[in-house]
Amino acid sequence: MVRVGIINVTGYMGAEAARLLARHPELDLVSVTGRSAAGKPLGQVFPHLAALGLTIEEELGEVDAVVSALPHGASAGAVLPYIERGLPVLDLSVDFRLRRAEEYEALHGVHPAPGLLSEAVYGLVELHREELAGAKLAGNPGCHAAAAILALAPAVKAGLIEPDVIVDSKSGISGAGRTLGLTYHFSEANESVAAYALGGHFQLPEMTQELGALWEAPPPSITFVPHLVPMSRGILATCYASLRRDADLGGDADGRLRELYADFYAASPFVRVAPEPPSTKQALGSNDCLLHPSIDQRTRRLVVVSCLDNLMKGGAGQGVQCLNVMLGLPETAGLDSLALYP
Repeated sequence: MVRVGIINVTGYMGAEAARLLARHPELDLVSVTGRSAAGKPLGQVFPHLAALGLTIEEELGEVDAVVSALPHGASAGAVLPYIERGLPVLDLSVDFRLRRAEEYEALHGVHPAPGLLSEAVYGLVELHREELAGAKLAGNPGCHAAAAILALAPAVKAGLIEPDVIVDSKSGISGAGRTLGLTYHFSEANESVAAYALGGHFQLPEMTQELGALWEAPPPSITFVPHLVPMSRGILATCYASLRRDADLGGDADGRLRELYADFYAASPFVRVAPEPPSTKQALGSNDCLLHPSIDQRTRRLVVVSCLDNLMKGGAGQGVQCLNVMLGLPETAGLDSLALYP
């Protein structure tokens, strides 16, 4: 058993990682931290995790691998000692997602370890499986970014679309974390949908970076508009792009397109091509990303609906999948739960 520790278990992402690691057949969650709750039993902070029998500590005990669920900007510095010791580190924050320090610093300030950005692997297993195998440092994707990249990667790789892309993404409130804010109060968010971050969301550079690596030229121009919807968990991203003039999928364009997507993700157990547009409920609690690609024949536009649970495939579930690959374990270990319904 590989001993794993979670830094900052007291957020939604850290708690979800603990829940998943608790039932993992080959990973043993032995230590968790959370300075605001240090000394308390984990079950006192999260009653649903009481059976783990852990106490929240100020510092991790002896571990073989580390998962950091600290906020953006705080994670990189905290994991440096473990990186220096050569332990595998999975960072659930944005701190190791971007390869260029200037892109990170434009959004988040000075990076404490810019030299490590080129060594870190972007933790989207479906695109970086070989690089992640044996890697010591990975930056887990953002939830909106994971949904959008998985939705568009096959079409980009096949050269089907123009580089002008629109991503319209809806997110559940847990995506904002446990920090209190007026926007997330029940009476403010219930029965309301609101767009935000129109000036530039911090996950947009991830989309540009990862899709740009699949593009010959020019780099993609992505318009990304996220929306807050009154549900606890879930991401529904609808992605639009015009087909290239030379793109020809034949008479049954939708059928050929679904075949292309199915082939692209044939070796990816958590990405499924859905015959109908999926809903967030169909992915709730699972590590699946459901994709429904189609062609609007009237406008010659690709439309892909992408659906996942922001705390699972968009967060801690993707992280455990990533850690499995880093440690040479079966990719699906500990992640075989079906979606919750209703």
